[in-house]
Amino acid sequence: MFIAAFYRGTRPGLGGLYNWAVRKRGRGPYSHCELVFSDGMSGSASFMDGGVRLKKIKYDSSRWDFIELPAELEDAARKYFEARLGWKYDLMGNLHLTIGFVKHSVKKLFCSEADAAALGIEDPWRFEPNALWCVLLWRYRLA
Repeated sequence: MFIAAFYRGTRPGLGGLYNWAVRKRGRGPYSHCELVFSDGMSGSASFMDGGVRLKKIKYDSSRWDFIELPAELEDAARKYFEARLGWKYDLMGNLHLTIGFVKHSVKKLFCSEADAAALGIEDPWRFEPNALWCVLLWRYRLA
């Protein structure tokens, strides 16, 4: 199964402050998102991990919400992440969502930007996790 996972928990310390700020800016419960491939690997861009990566994550359903995605999108999404492994995290691009004049990078990504791009969504840098949740919910859960 190919799914999108959205984090609604709060990490301890400085990470928790960042979770709060992203949720506050996005006016919703989510501060991070992942694409979970059928082999159990998760793809995203993570500040904690330094940027774009694929890794196994154990998901606690008390902290994550999920949307099942069409299987036909999985191969292209996986190739997207494999082609960008090691790209740096785009902290400035993430700030762009709050402070409009800050530019996003074309060679760095933040989580929802990477996931949206991997799914073929235009202008993925426009989406923070809560906006991406709404788009995917509308496209795939209500279809």
